[in-house]
Amino acid sequence: MFNKKISKFIFSSAAVLALAACGNGASTESGEDSVASDAASSAEGNNQDQIVLRMAWWGSQARHDATVEVIEMYEEENPNIDIQYEFFDMDGYITKLNTLVASDSIWDIFQLGGNYPAYIDNIQPLDSFIEDGTIDTSNTTEMFLDTTRDQNGNMVGLSLGVNSYGIAYDPAMFEQAGVEEPAENWTWAEYKDAALKVSEEFGVFGSSIMDDFLAGGTIGVGPDYNFFDKDDQTKLGFDDPGRLVDYIAMRKELVDKGAYPDPGAAAEVTDIEGDFVVTGEAAMTWVATNQFPTLASAAGKELKLTTLPRKDKDDPYGLTLNSSQMLSIPTSSEHQEEAAKFINFFVNDEEANQILNGERGVPIMSNIREMLEENASPELLEVFSYVDYVGEQHNEELNNIENPHTAEIRDQYELLLDQVIYDEITPEEAAQQIYDFAVETIK
Repeated sequence: MFNKKISKFIFSSAAVLALAACGNGASTESGEDSVASDAASSAEGNNQDQIVLRMAWWGSQARHDATVEVIEMYEEENPNIDIQYEFFDMDGYITKLNTLVASDSIWDIFQLGGNYPAYIDNIQPLDSFIEDGTIDTSNTTEMFLDTTRDQNGNMVGLSLGVNSYGIAYDPAMFEQAGVEEPAENWTWAEYKDAALKVSEEFGVFGSSIMDDFLAGGTIGVGPDYNFFDKDDQTKLGFDDPGRLVDYIAMRKELVDKGAYPDPGAAAEVTDIEGDFVVTGEAAMTWVATNQFPTLASAAGKELKLTTLPRKDKDDPYGLTLNSSQMLSIPTSSEHQEEAAKFINFFVNDEEANQILNGERGVPIMSNIREMLEENASPELLEVFSYVDYVGEQHNEELNNIENPHTAEIRDQYELLLDQVIYDEITPEEAAQQIYDFAVETIK
């Protein structure tokens, strides 16, 4: 990025000198000097007006390509703005973000998700930019705006789309294996049976990788409990570690029987385009709804989207809608207003959103949703339909996963799950250790 900018400057400087050298032969020396002087003054003025914004995000290659195209569109419409961008996979992004937090030099525009509480002290609320009209929210609702408000009601970012989570599956593989397609109220027992049957029939994984902490932790504690207490971030929402055992034991059984990737194989999947469903080595996978179209496109075959399993068929659905990602501004930015203007463009401009195409989630602006629906792919329409379904199941008392210590507890959960898979500890021991670690970490 830096080298590209330098090249542009060298080319512009050379062009100015060439124009001066190629002046009309009748021109006087003082006239040539005047032309060169005017050009130099103009270039100097442009340089003085130039504002550099730094931006970063994580995601798939499709997201990178679309985001860069929108950035270039904005720069073309706003020639005084130079957006220098970086993009990463999720792990690389968090590593770099934590480094920048330590040096108080976070990008001017940065992407966050449910991990935002860990960075709350570094986030500049957007309320003032909404109040003065820099960010236009006239085409959305308070319900959508609430998805990026903290517990004190501050707008810590602007949502790039709402989403939920689900299971993407290959209906052809299900049919060939003699497995019924999942119903909306299917259970974890049915998920396990489907994975085992597909694996036995085809000699592949029945299931690709899941988000184990969300599946086994937040949903795993059951329909009447939260992992984290909704009203007190220093407490858990359940008091029986045994509620974590069933999912951990199921995961070990699936790995042992070759129906689920072991930790080494799972580590090979670094982005959605490389998922085992895409390569034909699995029949289903966990997916954020906003990534379903990318997954289906990469697979090059029909995939369907269904709900996450429940413990029992009559249980209420275990997840709600949330903001997939948001764009935020750090307190350290020297160009907060210009950053806010770009965020406004990113979420409100129709041409930009034709390029972005709802890849980060169902857009919160009604005019953008309506525009996308007109020419939406079958996969995107399926996402819209699924999000509508999850929204209808909305239960504000379920599955609070936003806690400043979520990342630490998630890491510990995954570490202990691996130890179970390698027969180092039992599911019961892992459940107790996860519970104890969480209690000590958040108190």
